[in-house]
Amino acid sequence: MDKGKGMKKANIPERSFHFSINIIELYQLLIAGKEYIISKQLLRSATGIGANVNEASAAFSRRDFTYKMSVASRSAIQTRYRLRILEEGKLVSFDLSYYTEEIVNIISTTSAM
Repeated sequence: MDKGKGMKKANIPERSFHFSINIIELYQLLIAGKEYIISKQLLRSATGIGANVNEASAAFSRRDFTYKMSVASRSAIQTRYRLRILEEGKLVSFDLSYYTEEIVNIISTTSAM
């Protein structure tokens, strides 16, 4: 997994896209290790961040934009929680702090928009 793929100085739609790509790679590793439930939940919440960020860019009003960004933020919070479960539950044999840091950065960026 290329943890730095596309992350430097990218805008939030690009950051969330590349974060999703990295999570897909993590998902594939989890599936190979026969972890199906949390991995699927992680995949949905993580890719939901970028989907909602991109929807927000096409919002028809400020209120719609704010709503879509709040959904992206909730997806990010769910993703961070699932990453914590994987790590502290020892469902992965490597450090997930990079992903957690990235998701916190995405949350902060979406909140600032």
